[in-house]
Amino acid sequence: MNTDTLPLGDWREAIIDIAREAGEVVMSVYATDFAVRGKSDASPVTLADERAEAVIVQRLRALTPDIPIVAEEAVAAGQVPTVGRRFWLVDPLDGTREFASRNGEFTVNIALVDDGVPVLGVVLAPAIGRLFAGAAGIGALAEQAGVRQSIHCRAAPQAGLTVVASRSHGDAAALDKFLAGRHVATLVHAGSSLKLCLLAAGEADLYPRLGRTMEWDIAAGHAVLLASGGRVTTLGGEALRYGKPGFENPHFVAEGLPG
Repeated sequence: MNTDTLPLGDWREAIIDIAREAGEVVMSVYATDFAVRGKSDASPVTLADERAEAVIVQRLRALTPDIPIVAEEAVAAGQVPTVGRRFWLVDPLDGTREFASRNGEFTVNIALVDDGVPVLGVVLAPAIGRLFAGAAGIGALAEQAGVRQSIHCRAAPQAGLTVVASRSHGDAAALDKFLAGRHVATLVHAGSSLKLCLLAAGEADLYPRLGRTMEWDIAAGHAVLLASGGRVTTLGGEALRYGKPGFENPHFVAEGLPG
């Protein structure tokens, strides 16, 4: 992978702007009595997913017309582009169940993949006003209430790990088995790709995902985590990669720095 020729710093700011625009669309629907529909895979979808994706795709095509865009709702409708070395992954509303339950833990996610690695990612949680962004070779940042700061993973504390788990998905028995023998101080439940960003910001240490995810669900958060010093691996210890057939992920473990 060689990202030296990519203007990742400029693109990061452009993607932040796109995510904010999409976030405004999401929040405009959030303020209404919206309907939740089921897709063919039984996952939920709302008007916010569709409208936000339309905004993101239009803006990405204007920014990088030659880079394919893999977007969740388009794929669900059968519009699957052919991808090569470099492509965008878009989840316009990760955490639709959180959106429907109005707990605020949903995110807009945009990521750029290069040679199987997410090298640029932006995660915006518009309801709680948190934004995270990361780019290879540049670093990661968090922004809240107009204040921007660099973020980094922390070393696992001696007092024990803070483990994050899905609020709406997951197998408690499988998680308990995975954590057996580890020194866990706190278990925190959170929705959407925020879990990866909590690791990137040094607010948590470990996120085992022992259930189904798609590449667009986690690529942006993965990019932020990589830029902050963390990693995401398969249960076998190999780096999680993107552009897989069907865009489905295996079970994985995201973590910050070792203790």
